[in-house]
Amino acid sequence: MAIEKKPSKEIIGKNIVTKEGKRLGVVKDIIFETRTGELLQIVVMTPTEFALSLNIEKTQKKELLIPYNSVLAIGDFVVVSEEDLI
Repeated sequence: MAIEKKPSKEIIGKNIVTKEGKRLGVVKDIIFETRTGELLQIVVMTPTEFALSLNIEKTQKKELLIPYNSVLAIGDFVVVSEEDLI
């Protein structure tokens, strides 16, 4: 399933939720492979208690990193698969 391409500035600042509707935080930034342009991870700002309770990879600054392959849809929200985070 291909996700429609959107400029990163349209994604940054959107709320991140699971497909079950649990809020995880807000998109702070997107990490990508510079050589290929492949999107790797979403950096989360203001993570919720629920997001912090998950075993999600963190940056050295303790920011949560959501793998981009867990993204299901991008619209009013960035929807991710909770199963892919665990």
